[in-house]
Amino acid sequence: MKPIFKSVLFSAISIFSTATLAGCATTSPADTPTTSASGDYYPITITNYNYAGEEVSLTFNEAPNRVLAIYQGSIETMIALGLTDHVIASYGLDNAIKPEWEDDLALMKYNENMFSPDTETVLSLQPDLIFAWGSIFSDKKLKDVDFWHDRNINTYINSNTRAGGHPRTLSKEYTDILNIGKIFNANEAATALVDSMQYEIEAALDAAADMPSQTALLIEFYEGNITNYGATSLGGDMITSLGGTLLAPNHGNISKEEIVALNPDVIFLCYLPFSESDTTDVATEIVLNKLLLDPAFASLDAIKNNRIHPVMLGDMYASGPRTLDGIKIFSAGLYPKATN
Repeated sequence: MKPIFKSVLFSAISIFSTATLAGCATTSPADTPTTSASGDYYPITITNYNYAGEEVSLTFNEAPNRVLAIYQGSIETMIALGLTDHVIASYGLDNAIKPEWEDDLALMKYNENMFSPDTETVLSLQPDLIFAWGSIFSDKKLKDVDFWHDRNINTYINSNTRAGGHPRTLSKEYTDILNIGKIFNANEAATALVDSMQYEIEAALDAAADMPSQTALLIEFYEGNITNYGATSLGGDMITSLGGTLLAPNHGNISKEEIVALNPDVIFLCYLPFSESDTTDVATEIVLNKLLLDPAFASLDAIKNNRIHPVMLGDMYASGPRTLDGIKIFSAGLYPKATN
């Protein structure tokens, strides 16, 4: 990626939030971005994936005008890039939208009664782009992407939800934002958003340059077990990109005894709000108490030094514009003195 400068921070986002773009999408076997002989912006070609995680090429002859945005990251990416007027329906918020985005969500015809649409509903809406997680394109849900491409309906799968065991990384979140920017000719807004994320990382690394590397665990209490998020998770990649050391780099369950033995400098606790109406304070208190009130963890330095930090799943999984929030949470937890 190009060098990071403070001057590129969100200025372009406000410019593009009022831009009006028009068009529809079709599919093509081409696999590289192109421009027409007349020098016009379209067609543009993007590499994405099918349900199995295999690469597919998607060509857009115009900016899509009938978009279905499904799940948190997709909805919020469209909002952050000023593209709400292209969305005809949205579904699947795991947690409440940010207050500053509520007016935008109202323009996207969010359906509170259906977490994700079925095939018949999507066909009736006649979209030209379905922007969602990879899991929705199973035969039990919306069918694979070829079903839609055959009907001249394009698809875009969030890269960090690609099937096949691929590592989930910050670079893939950047790619998604930049790709959506390309599809809608909102490149300046997309670049500004990605640059702001990269700037946050570089600023944290610079501020903590003289500090020793901090050891960390990223865990979640889930269905009676404790899940460890390793280096191939997006949250793990955020921590290592910020210079932290993951003490348990492999993803999987971890025991209380293992956590105590590892004794990290800082522990990040992943949580998912139980409903859209849950406040952050309620949700974080519940997850914090799983550590703080359990005597098995009393010897941990992270508890003694007040270095337990909740992080919402939406800030560290297919997070779109919330990637910036995740970076800030991990940065503040790793380097509290340097980033305050």
